[in-house]
Amino acid sequence: MKQIGVWAALGIWAVVCVGGALYASWQGYGGRAFAATLTTFAFLLLVTLLLAARGVAERIASRFGPGGGLFLGAIVFLVYLIYLLGTGAFGLARAGATAGLVFVPLGLAIWADGTNAGVWQDFLIILGVWVFVKFSPSHWLWPYPGGRLAYVMTVLVAVSVALASFLLVRRLKGTGYSIGWGNRWSIYAVGSFLAFACAAIPLAIELRFIVFAPQWHRWSHYVWLSVAIFLFTAWPEELLFRGLLQNCLARASRSDLAGWWTASVLFGFSHITNQGFPNWKYVILATIAGLFYGWTWRKTGSIFASALVHTAVDAVWHFLFRTM
Repeated sequence: MKQIGVWAALGIWAVVCVGGALYASWQGYGGRAFAATLTTFAFLLLVTLLLAARGVAERIASRFGPGGGLFLGAIVFLVYLIYLLGTGAFGLARAGATAGLVFVPLGLAIWADGTNAGVWQDFLIILGVWVFVKFSPSHWLWPYPGGRLAYVMTVLVAVSVALASFLLVRRLKGTGYSIGWGNRWSIYAVGSFLAFACAAIPLAIELRFIVFAPQWHRWSHYVWLSVAIFLFTAWPEELLFRGLLQNCLARASRSDLAGWWTASVLFGFSHITNQGFPNWKYVILATIAGLFYGWTWRKTGSIFASALVHTAVDAVWHFLFRTM
């Protein structure tokens, strides 16, 4: 696999941050609150991208051990305090809730340090990270600007906590947390996407879950939507459900097949509250999608490849179909 290095990761980070800052400025945002929010976003995105660069996570874990994960968690919490103070939203309840969301998983990871992957602490951390993203009062935690960045910021914090816990403290092998490409990966990714489309589209139409409704006039909008889906939906979910959950399940059961199928079913059930509870149609289709994403991850050993398939599925869904 040819994996990007530190400078390439920094370049991607700079482009996203500068582009976001310019767009926000054009929308009229500015002042101390905007500066604090941009600083928080930039740091959290930097963690996400930098630890995916070649050898960075390994060097940090090797040099600092579990202390590296604790230090990263402390910096994440400090940056959140900067956000609260800069936006005038500081409160002990907010600070305390976020401290728990950051340091409880890290405490569990340190508790399990030295044990094989797949112990109960690992699954509790994964569950906690998922609950944090899915059910936490994100708009309360991130009130500025009007809660518009609440989901994005919550996801970035969750990714940072997961990376600190598993890459730096637990030093979990085989997560595939990297940005790069290998031989035959294009075949696996394109094949997985096409196979899923052939299986899922007719089923989804038959279940009256979607209807064909292309939006050709908005094609340029979907370029940016695809980038957002990749960064804030596909990438975090592939880290959680494939790089961590499927990985730990396979190690705990000593069966790649069992880990793959179980993670896919759990991925499906994680969508049961989407667009109304209980949404069994969503569960069925998400489970099928999880099987293809999990297969891609198994074949490539990279969440980057499975996240691209995940992004393609979501982008095509939004562009060519309408949910009923």
